[in-house]
Formats: sequence, structure tokens, C-alpha cells
Amino acid sequence: MRKNFDLIVFDWDGTLADSANSIVFSIQSAARDLGMAEPSNEEARYVIGLGLSEAIEHLFPNFTSQELSLLSERYRYHYLAQHKKISLYKGISEIIRNLHAENFLLAVATGKSRAGLSRAFKSSGLGNFFHASRCADETFSKPHPAMLLELMSQFGVEASRTLMIGDTTHDLQMAINASVSGVGVTYGAHPRENLEILAPLTCVESVTKLNLWLNTNI
Repeated sequence: MRKNFDLIVFDWDGTLADSANSIVFSIQSAARDLGMAEPSNEEARYVIGLGLSEAIEHLFPNFTSQELSLLSERYRYHYLAQHKKISLYKGISEIIRNLHAENFLLAVATGKSRAGLSRAFKSSGLGNFFHASRCADETFSKPHPAMLLELMSQFGVEASRTLMIGDTTHDLQMAINASVSGVGVTYGAHPRENLEILAPLTCVESVTKLNLWLNTNI
């Protein structure tokens, strides 16, 4: 019998897919291509989860719109060159398939574009297991609550019956802003201490621990 939740929403990059290092590399390479100072690893990891335009603007606040556009183009070039090398974390596919078999409503809320998520759905083989998704080029970027509010409205699920799982403070702050419970995973982009500040239900350090927590708490 279901305990606590009906709708489970996952972030993609750094939560389901082992893509954080590729994102950092692509951001730094884009800056290098244009002769700009490269963000540090920590700075680049911080913006993972935001929409691309929001991430670039955060990292390069004093640049013109033309320069930001060029940075975004170079980021896409480098990320797409690595796309086929990016895989799901081991054990994620089984978690999603099992939750789907147990008739939970499953969704993705991501900073990726719709085109990017469609590629990820296809390459991972998980697209058919999610009932809905929201992308940063379709609505407000995290940590604005719009993605979660829209998903809850679509399915008629209350905030108290919704769970957000992500690897960044942007994910957990979005959950707070939507009055939704959150779970942090510490194997992705942001460190445990940053996630714990936002008081999620739990923080787990591995996919195995995530699976165990889900099996005993949802």
C-alpha cells in the first residue's frame, strides 16, 4: 500500500544521468573558445540545474547579450560532442522501471532544453517510463516553482503527495517554493553540506541508498 506520495519528480543531470563533469567541461571549453576566463569547477557545478541562459548569465554577469549567445552556442557544441558518452548512473534504470511498475506518477523537471531532454530520453531508453516532463526552455527555470506547480496541476496531485528528487540546491529550493518534499542526492553536482541547509527529507550518497530510501518511505 502506498504510504506518502503519488507523484515523484526527478531532476535529470546529476541525479539520473552522470553528466555533471561533462557540463563543467562544456562550460569551461566554451569560455576558453571565446578567450574568456574559465569558471572554476565549483562555479561551473553550481549552475548545473539552471536553464542554459540563466546559467551563462550567472557565470558571466558583465557580458553583452551577443557574447552570452556565443557562449551558449559553444556550450551546446561541446556538450553535444559528448552526449553519446553520457550514461545513467548504475541502478537508476531499475529504480525508474520499478516505480513505473508500481503505478507511481513519474516526471522529470530539468534545466535541459526540450530538445536536450528528448535526446536523453531516447539514448537512455527511459522516455516511456515518465508520464510528463518540464524543461527550462518551456517555463521558468529552477528554483522558481513553476515546473512542479504545472506538473501537480496536470495530474491533480497535491503538494503533500509530491516528492522532488535532485542533486542541487536549485532542485531543493524549487521544492520548498512549491511546498513539496525534497530528497537530495549527494553523488551529483552540489555537496552534501549545501543540500542539507535546505532540510530535505534525507540526503543519500549513492543510487543504492536512494533505492533503499524509496523502498521504505514512499
